[in-house]
Amino acid sequence: MLKLNPIRSEKVWGYEDWIASTHPDGLQTDFASLVNDYPLLVKIIQANDTLSVQVHPDDSDAKRLEGENERGKTECWYVLEAEEGASLIYGLKGNLSKEEVRAAIKENSLENLLNRVTVKKGDFIFIPSGTVHAIGGGLRLLEVQQSCNITYRLYDWGRPREVHIEKGVEVIKNEKRTEIAPLAEEFECAYFRLQKEPLKGGYSFLVSPSSKTAELLFISEGNGTIRSTAKDGIKTEMPFTKEEIFAVTSGEKITLEGHGEVIRIQAK
Repeated sequence: MLKLNPIRSEKVWGYEDWIASTHPDGLQTDFASLVNDYPLLVKIIQANDTLSVQVHPDDSDAKRLEGENERGKTECWYVLEAEEGASLIYGLKGNLSKEEVRAAIKENSLENLLNRVTVKKGDFIFIPSGTVHAIGGGLRLLEVQQSCNITYRLYDWGRPREVHIEKGVEVIKNEKRTEIAPLAEEFECAYFRLQKEPLKGGYSFLVSPSSKTAELLFISEGNGTIRSTAKDGIKTEMPFTKEEIFAVTSGEKITLEGHGEVIRIQAK
């Protein structure tokens, strides 16, 4: 069992804490020594202002546009905190063509085409690669994504940062969106699985002996004690509190004692 320490990246709109990463742009060396190249990247995003309107490529487009060693970026958000009326951009309105999107960016009218939704604490949003999106101000999110740092900005609300219109428009997939709702007990896609577990005193499980890489435990609420018994019998015990994250490996017996909520994150 390994407790992971965040790497902070300050932004014009707030900050990101990379809390589980082996990506070269935010490498946690102790985590990398445990898992080598981890296929997921987990962040806490504190958005005090609105992020750029952006889109990420899928695996195929990432390799084609950025290099053979790149992954795409499918991601999801779990709302940890939300100010009253906080909102985000989740896709485009209607079945728009790439030409219509490109023209709207050129005419500075893209805002009219964005699907804005209000969210609250506990909501879950799935963002497949190719989905146009933006996080609004007044939000704190857990983000689970493929280990990729490719972002194509389409529009940045007048801020003087680089945009990537041609590549961005090229990778858009304006597919049907998943309904935004509170996170259910379990979510699964092609790249990751999330399992929400309430902590009401105690919770124990065995990390699958067949797991090919580590499982992550994110404490979304509460505090208590986490205990591990490794396959070789070595026992470890640590306190935990809100927004801490732990990596556990195959065959470990894990027990959490306390109150709150834990999100189990598994790579696929």
